Amino acid sequence: MKLLQALADGGVVAKRNLIKIKRVPDLLVFATIMPIMFVLLFAYVFGGSIEIPGMDYREFLMAGIFAQTVLFGATITGSGLAEDITKGIIDRFRSLPMARSAVLIGRTTSDLVNNALVVVIMMLSGLVVGWRIHSSPLEALAGVGLLLLFAYAFSWAMAWVGLLVRSPEVFNNASFIFIFPLSYIANTFVQSDKLPTVLRHFAEWNPVSAVTQATRELFGNTSPLSPAPDVWPLQNAVLASLIWVVIFLLIFVPLANRQYKRAVAR
Repeated sequence: MKLLQALADGGVVAKRNLIKIKRVPDLLVFATIMPIMFVLLFAYVFGGSIEIPGMDYREFLMAGIFAQTVLFGATITGSGLAEDITKGIIDRFRSLPMARSAVLIGRTTSDLVNNALVVVIMMLSGLVVGWRIHSSPLEALAGVGLLLLFAYAFSWAMAWVGLLVRSPEVFNNASFIFIFPLSYIANTFVQSDKLPTVLRHFAEWNPVSAVTQATRELFGNTSPLSPAPDVWPLQNAVLASLIWVVIFLLIFVPLANRQYKRAVAR
């Protein structure tokens, strides 16, 4: 019964956050501008100097752009919570007869919808620059689903950070400490075997690399001429991605809820 109430209250909070995007469309516009710029930058500026055996670099690139996009999109959760605390909106929620967990459920759910819209826009941008899906529709849908599932799990980590620092400005600086190594020391834009030894080992076990590799496989954007991965997470990318999703949820859902209770008690 409590779970159903929390989900129902979370749906109300999610609707509130989505209405905010409708009233302030700039939030969605600027969330999509940077990924589109990355597509154009890497496809037309760096793409000519990065060679992937047996395939066009733009098809190799798009899975990395998708993974990076949902990673950055998940930070909206943390910044939104930090902003709500700063403006006192969380205090208003406390005065309402609603489940405490509803705020976090609603925030992560609405940001999942936002990420879904951004992924669709990114896929259209990819089609413009020459990216194509070479797998079945079911596999392609599984690729999109995996990206959104990872984004949802990672948004709980960002929720914990946002509640921990309690300031949008501090959160923006703190989140980049995690986001940049995860998104760039990976197989997102270059093959991981091209990296120096230490960075290569990090990239091979990086959860973003697993999601990127899984997305490439599900979209059919892999090359038969590229060397086969020799590490378990990249050999079993879909399974490894799902394991990372479970790990993030098991760790950060309790941490975020505990930190939320501490934040509202102050």
